[in-house]
Amino acid sequence: MGMGKDIFEITVNGLKLVVIFLMMVQAVPILVWLERRGSAFIQNRLGPNRVGPLGLMQLLADAVKFLTKENFVPDTAKPLLYYAAPVFALIPGAVAFSAIPMSTPIQVSAFEMFGSTWGPYTFLVQGYDIGVGIVFILGVSSLAAYTLLMAGWGSGNKYSLMGALRASAQTISYELALGLSIVGVIMLYGTFNLTEMTVAQQGPLAFTLFGYTVSASWLPNWGIFYQPLGALLFFTTAFAESNRLPFDLAEGESELVAGFHTEYGGFKFNMFFIGEYGHMMIASGLMALFFFGGYGIPYVSVQEVQQWAASIGYGSGLVALLHFLSFFVKFAVFLWIFIWVRWTLPRFRYDQLMDFGWKTLLPWALANTILTAFVIYIASL
Repeated sequence: MGMGKDIFEITVNGLKLVVIFLMMVQAVPILVWLERRGSAFIQNRLGPNRVGPLGLMQLLADAVKFLTKENFVPDTAKPLLYYAAPVFALIPGAVAFSAIPMSTPIQVSAFEMFGSTWGPYTFLVQGYDIGVGIVFILGVSSLAAYTLLMAGWGSGNKYSLMGALRASAQTISYELALGLSIVGVIMLYGTFNLTEMTVAQQGPLAFTLFGYTVSASWLPNWGIFYQPLGALLFFTTAFAESNRLPFDLAEGESELVAGFHTEYGGFKFNMFFIGEYGHMMIASGLMALFFFGGYGIPYVSVQEVQQWAASIGYGSGLVALLHFLSFFVKFAVFLWIFIWVRWTLPRFRYDQLMDFGWKTLLPWALANTILTAFVIYIASL
């Protein structure tokens, strides 16, 4: 989709990209605070509670610390790679997250401004709509492996290089299972378009099998009920892709001192941090989209919400807000699960990590793909 047909639409779409990026970046301090408070709750501690109410001003103190730290570059570093790595760490997460549809489009009727007629417009609640959305997101997200290698090699440090090699090997290994885990979803909905996948999950559970329509009005028509194994595999591999516990061998403190970002401090380290949380957000958004109806409201279709909004005198803005809140609740639940798992499960050994990816997740993802194709074929007879 282009940026727009006139200066007003181009400006709004440009601002929309900036807002989505800022939303992603500003969510990171909140997630850090939630992680600290959540881990304290899980471990029966208080957590940050001195700097401001509930420790909320701790985030500002951290920001001041990051920005005022000395800009240190190791003598053995390769400056171009060393400086480029944290910058490029931000890009895959921000670009991929912008392609996720977070609500229904907002319709703007034609209006008069500066002596001219503008509109009508349709503004999507996402950065841009790409027809093969899932292929684009997976392709862009996978570029994160290059930033890890740039950081490890550019630091000129053996711990960093070992961490980067671990991280890239882990990313490549788990990407295969990640890709296969959603092939079943793509076959089920018959599209790569993320909005079409969301629309297909509207209303109560209903499907046709051997000429009979099976329905369950007490269940939403979500992908999790059609692809339970695919959902489990996708979410598990998403932890490895995000370098989160129990798959954070790339930054094992006991043997790698911090891994690929050993030599990074201050704002440069913070950019890696934002990139990692960005991948968490992408995984949470895709989990909600593939398996939990995306921005859809359970049991209710978009048309029903539109009719209700029209009956009380409101238009597409209210409809978009309600669907955005629906998406946000699902999105937030999965982000909390990321935090919860980090403070619950122990870290794998590296050989266990690789064995789990190649010998368990990959065969199961392949089996799920074959089984889904077989069921779809039988159902079409």
